[in-house]
Amino acid sequence: MNEIKQITGTAVPLFLDDIDTDRIIPARYLRCVTFDGLGEHAFEDDRQQDPNHPFDKEVYQDAKVLISGRNFGCGSSREHAPQALMRWGIDAVVAESFAEIFFGNCTSLGIPAVTCSRDDLKAMSAAVQADPTVSVSVDIEALKVTVGDQEYDCQIPESARNSLTSGRWDFLGLLLEKKDDIQKTAGEIPYLNSFSS
Repeated sequence: MNEIKQITGTAVPLFLDDIDTDRIIPARYLRCVTFDGLGEHAFEDDRQQDPNHPFDKEVYQDAKVLISGRNFGCGSSREHAPQALMRWGIDAVVAESFAEIFFGNCTSLGIPAVTCSRDDLKAMSAAVQADPTVSVSVDIEALKVTVGDQEYDCQIPESARNSLTSGRWDFLGLLLEKKDDIQKTAGEIPYLNSFSS
C-alpha cells in the first residue's frame, strides 16, 4: 500500500484561473493507447504560444508541486490531464479550487490536490518566482503547505485525505492485498472451478 502523507520538492507557479483539461493536454493526444510519453506534451499548445511558459523554464523542470488558481482542471473529464501532469513530474497540485472530476482523477492517481486561499496562493507563487529552488512541502496530514519558512493552511476533503494517507487510493495495491481472499472466493464459485479442471 502506497501511503501518501507529504510531498516535498520545488514548485512551478502557474497562477491562472480556469485552466481546463484541453490546455493541460491537447485533445490530439487523447488517442494514445497508453499514457507513456504524455508528460512531454503537458501544456503543449500554451507553451508554443508563450515562450515564457513556466513548464518550459529550466529552473522549474524538476518541480514536484504545481501552484495555480481557481477552477483548475475544468472542462472535459479526461484522465489524460492529471496523467500528463504526473508524467511531467508533478506529485501535488495546490490551487484555489478544482473541477470535481479532475480532483477525483488526481486522487485516484495518488496526486494530492489541496486548496488554499487566493492571497496565500499569490504569496506562494511570488516566493517560488523569486527563488525557484525554495523547498515546498504539501502535508496532507497536518493540512499545511510550507514554502521556505512560511506556512499556509490548506484543505482537502476528508474522504480524499483518508484515501491518500491510508494508501486506499491505490486500487491495484488494494487488489493485490486481497489476493488470497480473491483466490479463495474464486475457488468457491462453481462456474469458475469448471475452467480450472
